Amino acid sequence: MTIFDQLNEAADFIRQHDPETPEVGIVLGSGLGEFAEKIERAASIPYEEIPYFKKVKVAGHAGKLVMGKVNGRKVAIMQGRYHYYEGHDIHELVFPVRVLCKLGAGKLLLTNAAGGINQCLEAGDLMIIRDHINLMGTNPLKGENDNRLGPRFPDMTEVYDEEMREIIAVGMRELGMGVKKGVYAALSGPSYETPAEIKMLSILGADAVGMSTVPEAIAARHMGARIAGISCITNLAAGISKKPLDHKEVTETADRKKEFFIELLKNTIPKL
Repeated sequence: MTIFDQLNEAADFIRQHDPETPEVGIVLGSGLGEFAEKIERAASIPYEEIPYFKKVKVAGHAGKLVMGKVNGRKVAIMQGRYHYYEGHDIHELVFPVRVLCKLGAGKLLLTNAAGGINQCLEAGDLMIIRDHINLMGTNPLKGENDNRLGPRFPDMTEVYDEEMREIIAVGMRELGMGVKKGVYAALSGPSYETPAEIKMLSILGADAVGMSTVPEAIAARHMGARIAGISCITNLAAGISKKPLDHKEVTETADRKKEFFIELLKNTIPKL
């Protein structure tokens, strides 16, 4: 069975729970999943019940697909994601995001928890992703291409949609938040980066670093979706901060910023 057929089967299963087409797909990163509990919900489906989805094992990721509305806008929310370091094949990793596209979500908002590299960033900041650097050592488009999903060589000149980025920036200003934008670098993990690696990333032009999002963005652009991304800067990267890195700090900082994050999404999603 091809990935195209698997996508159709998964999408058909989800439509049995909620037949309404989502306008916006959202992926919630570490510690940010509470937003999905705040929306007008029509259906909540554990990943392991959806054909070809897998159980999420990382702390801070509930592992549910939530279908509902945000101020009247139909959304499909991934409450948690898979990570390459869990041992997933790269195609399995992006399968849920492809399903969001298959369901009809033409716009995607990808969020994550990230380490700050640029010294203008502080723990607790929200950074709009304007571009990314893929250092994961793989690509979700490798292997035989199915033209029904997208072209063999998709353009990545503007992965993160400029208009959507500006809508998010306006939402930040309306909430009295400082607007920070930057480049997100993705590494495979699960070990945190060394100070030497962070110095390298800084030289390459990265403002923040994490272990997700980039494969999803590539796969979604392959299918023609418009994308925006927000990083919650949960800690300063190795060598920037003198403190040892700990995933507990990631989830605690995300939890501390969740009210700002929820308000931003509630105000922004209807305008995307």
